[in-house]
Amino acid sequence: MKKRSSRRQDILQLFLSLGIVVFMNIISTFVFTRFDLTSEKRYTLSPATKDLLKKLDDVVYVRIYLDGEFPAAFKRLRNSAKEMLDEFRAYSGDNLQYEFINPNANPDAKERDKLHQQLMEDGLHPTDLNSSDKGSKVVQRIFPAALFTYKSNTRKFPVQILQTRIIATPEEMLNNSIEALEYQFAKAIKQVTINTKPKIAFIEGHGELDTIATYDITRNLEDFYTVERKTINGKVNSLREYKAIIIAKPDTAMDERDKFVIDQYIMKGGKVLWFLDRMHATMDSLNGKPKTLSIDLNLNLEDMLFRYGVKINPSLIQDISCAPIPIITGRIGTRDKTEMLPWYYFPLSFPVINHPIVNNLNGVKFEFASTIDTVKAVGITKTVLLASSEFSKVLFTPVLISLNIMRQKPDMKQYTDRYKPLAVLLEGEFTSNYRNRIPNTIATDSAIDFKAKGVATKMLVVSDGDVVRNHVGKQKGSIIPLGYDVGTKQTYGNRDFILNAVDFLCDDSGLITVRSKELKLRLLDKNKADAERIKWQLINLILPSLFIIFFGVIRNYMRRRKYGRV
Repeated sequence: MKKRSSRRQDILQLFLSLGIVVFMNIISTFVFTRFDLTSEKRYTLSPATKDLLKKLDDVVYVRIYLDGEFPAAFKRLRNSAKEMLDEFRAYSGDNLQYEFINPNANPDAKERDKLHQQLMEDGLHPTDLNSSDKGSKVVQRIFPAALFTYKSNTRKFPVQILQTRIIATPEEMLNNSIEALEYQFAKAIKQVTINTKPKIAFIEGHGELDTIATYDITRNLEDFYTVERKTINGKVNSLREYKAIIIAKPDTAMDERDKFVIDQYIMKGGKVLWFLDRMHATMDSLNGKPKTLSIDLNLNLEDMLFRYGVKINPSLIQDISCAPIPIITGRIGTRDKTEMLPWYYFPLSFPVINHPIVNNLNGVKFEFASTIDTVKAVGITKTVLLASSEFSKVLFTPVLISLNIMRQKPDMKQYTDRYKPLAVLLEGEFTSNYRNRIPNTIATDSAIDFKAKGVATKMLVVSDGDVVRNHVGKQKGSIIPLGYDVGTKQTYGNRDFILNAVDFLCDDSGLITVRSKELKLRLLDKNKADAERIKWQLINLILPSLFIIFFGVIRNYMRRRKYGRV
C-alpha cells in the first residue's frame, strides 16, 4: 500500500511539473522579459536602443570579422559582441541577423589579400596582431570590426569594435571596447535605417574654415546629417531649417545683424557649436623665424558668450601634456637632423568625466588654445568636458611664441595652473543678448518674432578653432583625417569628440546617453596572487573534494534512514 501511494505521488508530481512547464511556455509567448543580475546591468539595453530595435521593418544583417584563433582578450571581445547581438536580436523580432567570419580562413594568399582590400574599402580598419609560433614571431592581420547592411546590402555602415586610446592599458582598451558595443551597434543600425536626415550648417562669411579644412568632419557628419554651408547676411529666418549650426574658427569680427540672427536662433531652440580662437596664432607665422607675437583676435562675440555663461580669455595655454612637432635640431652630413619635440602650445586633453560626449574618448588635440571661465547665468548648467592637465601655464596677451622653449627643460614650478577649461557644454534656457537693447519696433515686429528668453536648448563652446580643422597633405588634393598626426602616427579623438557633440545636441532619441554606460574593470592583484598562490591552489583542489565527500556521506545517511526500515 505504501509503495502504491508513493508511486501515485511520483506520477502526480511528474504531471504537475509538466503542466507547470507547459503553462510557463504558453505565458512566455505572450509576455517577454529578461533578467539582468549583474551589478552594473551590463546586459540591459537602454530604452532608446530597445525602441530603435522594435521599429525595424526589415532585416539588418551584421558581418563580424572577429573569428579565428585569438588570444584570450580578443576572444572575450568576440564573446561580448555575440552576447550583445543576441540581446539586439531578442528585441528586434528577428529583424537582426549576424554571422562571424574569419577573414584569414582562405588558404589562398591572393584571395585572402583581395578580401582584406575589400574590407578596407568598406571602411574596416585592420590591426596587426603579434604572436609567436615555435620560437618565431608571426604577424597576423585581423579585422576587429563589423559591417552592418540593410535593404539587401544597399546601405552599409562599418563599425570598429576595438576602441584604442593613447594612455590606456590593453585591459582598459578592451573594457572600453566592450562598454561601447551597445552604442556602436545601435548607432550603426540607426545610420543604415535612417530615411530623413536632419540638417546642420557650417556658418560662412566671417573668415571661417573653408570646405577643404572641414572636409573630413563634413564627410563623417554626412552619415547622419545633411550638411550645408550657410551665409547669414543678416536674414532673420536664414537658420530656421537647421537643427544645429557650427561656427568654425572665424577670423574677422561678426557684425551685429548676424549676431542677432544667431541669438534668436538660439532663443528658439537652435543648437550651436562654437570653435573659436581668441588669440591670433598659427604655425605658419613661425615659418622661417623662431618667434612670433600672438595678440587678441577681436571677434565681437565676447558680450554674447558672456550673457550665455562663458568667457574665452585673451590667453594661450602651455601644457606639459602636449603633442610633439618635428624640429630641425642639427645636421648629419648634408642632411638636416629632425627630432620630435614636445610643443607646449599643442595641449592634449584627456577626458576625466563620465559624460556621453567624452566618455572613453581618446585625447583631443588643441592648437594654441585659450582658457575658458564660466560666469553666472541664471538657469544655465555648465559642464567642463575638456580641460588642460594639472601641469599647465596660462599666458595672457600679448604672448611671444618661441620655438626655443622646446630646447629647454621646462621649469615645473611655473606649470601650476591646474585643469583649465578648454571646452564647456551649456544647457538651459538662455537669455537673449539683445534683451532691453533693441528698439520697441523691432521687439514687437511679428515677422522677427523677437524672444528675450529662450526655450531649453544646448550649446558647446571650444576655445580653439583648430579642433575641427583637418590638415592637407603635401600631395595635391590629399586630405589628412581629422585628429591624425603625421609626425607621431597617432590618431587623436578630435573627430569622435565633434561627432559625439553633434549627436548629443541634435539626437532627440537619447541614444547618445548609452555612451555613459560603464563596466567595472575587475583585474587580479598580481602581487597578491603570486604571494598567496599556494593557498588558493590548495583551496581550489581540496575544498571541492571535501564538499563532494561531505555531500556523499550525508546523502548515504539519509538514504539509509529512509529505506533501512523497509
